[in-house]
Amino acid sequence: MSVQRVDVVVLGGGAMGSAAAWQLARRGVETVLLERFAAGHTRGASHGASRIFRLVYPDVGYIRLAQRALVGWRELEELTGTALLTVTGGLEHGGDPVLDQVAEAAAEAGVGARWLTPEQAADRWPGLRFDTRVLFHPESGRLHADRAVAALQASAARHGAEVRHETPVRALTVRGDDAVEIHTHDDVYLARRVVVAAGAWTTTLLDGLVALPTLRVTQEQPACFAPLLPSGTDGADGADGADGADPWPSFVHLFGAGRREFDAFHGGVYGLRTPGQGIKVGFHGAGPVVDPDQRDFAAEPTQLAALREYVRQWLPGVNPDVCHPISCTYTTTPDSHFVLDRHGPVVVAAGFSGHGFKFVPAIGAVLAELALDGTRPDSRFAATR
Repeated sequence: MSVQRVDVVVLGGGAMGSAAAWQLARRGVETVLLERFAAGHTRGASHGASRIFRLVYPDVGYIRLAQRALVGWRELEELTGTALLTVTGGLEHGGDPVLDQVAEAAAEAGVGARWLTPEQAADRWPGLRFDTRVLFHPESGRLHADRAVAALQASAARHGAEVRHETPVRALTVRGDDAVEIHTHDDVYLARRVVVAAGAWTTTLLDGLVALPTLRVTQEQPACFAPLLPSGTDGADGADGADGADPWPSFVHLFGAGRREFDAFHGGVYGLRTPGQGIKVGFHGAGPVVDPDQRDFAAEPTQLAALREYVRQWLPGVNPDVCHPISCTYTTTPDSHFVLDRHGPVVVAAGFSGHGFKFVPAIGAVLAELALDGTRPDSRFAATR
């Protein structure tokens, strides 16, 4: 068994861990990234071809983080020559009063967003049905998740990081304020810092080393439905217009409490076009609690039936009877805010609650800052708040 001294070891090669390794390596920090599964695996929360990117939130703090991430996404694209973010425009609609907060926060942060009538929205996006006003934000779109993780790891490696897949961690021991020991099957790493970005395995890996909020792991079950309308660029990226001309923008449909649909569709639905696969539609955080090592990856029949019913009622441009179920995990905190914190030499990134992917480059930078000089982000991200 070899012993290797290193500045920082990152545990977890999903989007967050890969972003942390990228940001550390490009700062000249000696970095090792350890991932327990093979490259491109589907066991966690970072795989697949699409995630929503948007600059609108009911909270200016998250908008600022998304704006920082946008710069990072474009920088990563330039560094790696990889198309990651496609701008299609985004929509928020439904009867939930939080949409007024979204519009107000967007205006405060200087994000371009405007209200459309249901008729205006239906004329522009005939594949969707609307019964309330619609908040349109033209800078939103989708990210390619698999490409993003690969690009982060490739750029981290080019900056000197060692990236190791199929290398599970056997033990993690704190030896002092600037000393942590990580054991794999073949090696021991002696590091000044460890960044734990292990998704659904965070609680098990830390095993009481850091006080955390309860992390609830669920198996989420969106599905890709066959479009009935031509998309023009289905199967390829890069041709969508920034003015929202794509017939399939990203969208969030939030029902007001008290409506039948609120209960039938778990409060709301998100969706976006996934090139080559169809229109991805899903509920947010409604899946069953699972052990990440004991998942069956099978769609739960009741939820799949509810998704089909939503599509039948609200997406006239989609075939509700032709779909391909998807499986991924959410790791959710009680308040849905992330955990981005440091305790001694241990930096923790956890609890992204199904809405973290858009922020990946910015979160990588936050984790690097925590590891290097202890700079803390917004207090809402503290492990104990």
